[in-house]
Amino acid sequence: MTVTIYDVAREANVSMATVSRVVNGNQNVKPATRKKVLEVIERLEYRPNAVARGLASKKTTSVGVIIPDISNNLNAELARGIEDIATMYRYNIILANSDQNEEKELTLLDTMLGKQVDGIVMMSEEVTDTIQRAVEACPVPIVLAGSISSTEKVASVNIDYYNAAFEAVETLINNGHMRIAFVSGPLKYTVNGQHKLAAYKDALKKANIEIDDALIDAGDGSYDGGLESWANLSELQQPPTAIFVGNDELAIGLVHGIQDSGKNVPNDVEIISFENSKLARMVRPRLTSVVLPLYDIGAVAMRLLTKYMNKEEVEQQHVILPHRIEKRGSSK
Repeated sequence: MTVTIYDVAREANVSMATVSRVVNGNQNVKPATRKKVLEVIERLEYRPNAVARGLASKKTTSVGVIIPDISNNLNAELARGIEDIATMYRYNIILANSDQNEEKELTLLDTMLGKQVDGIVMMSEEVTDTIQRAVEACPVPIVLAGSISSTEKVASVNIDYYNAAFEAVETLINNGHMRIAFVSGPLKYTVNGQHKLAAYKDALKKANIEIDDALIDAGDGSYDGGLESWANLSELQQPPTAIFVGNDELAIGLVHGIQDSGKNVPNDVEIISFENSKLARMVRPRLTSVVLPLYDIGAVAMRLLTKYMNKEEVEQQHVILPHRIEKRGSSK
């Protein structure tokens, strides 16, 4: 049978309120009493029920985390940052995959609220108007991690995607390239279309380099997409000599496509990627990549959420973390 708080209180000969104070770390318990209660908890293998505690305190100490796909390397690092800080502040995580599907995101928001979570951390490649309205109407705090919303009403943690992309393209320009391609995932995603692509075009304009739409290739952002992009770009009358790539998996596909065609990276084609995930260090040559601090974004988002949940003062609703370019073997 399941051991209850009542069983612990009876065995330790104390009130249920005393057991509750011990479980929740309340210091207003005599050391001897605390020791006795903890011994009984260990002997009976009592596990406090978070939902039951929540009915009394109106808090479940649970946090919902909604991400597109936990199997994705990027999302996994971000989720780890969230989980580590949640553990530090004694919150439990309820993790769910949205598959980057608007209908599923809406369903998951309702599901999380049904589980009485105290707050939600959400990552989405595209915060649609429908999702934006749902998030703004949410009765518990929500923080967007690595995601851009169309308004300033929802707290978020990101890097400056535009400036990071601009610096990457400018690096390729400074290396003497005039034929620079931009390869990314879907441009309907805000970071890709409104930040990276915009920065790419602005960097070329600043250098008085004509923008050639044939050098802009947007697919699904996958490894196979990278292979396909190189197949398209290599058939141009003037193929690119450098490529700015939206993510590491896509960049690896490009590297392999270039190598399969008999060319060398970086001697024939330089590549700068965006993410600096573990994949960037696994390919040869290793990828020069814009550092997207995935773990830190998750950790800071979770810490920001704890402030909202505990009604602490929040000095900065929209946090922008620093970025840099990690130079490796795919560029000169």
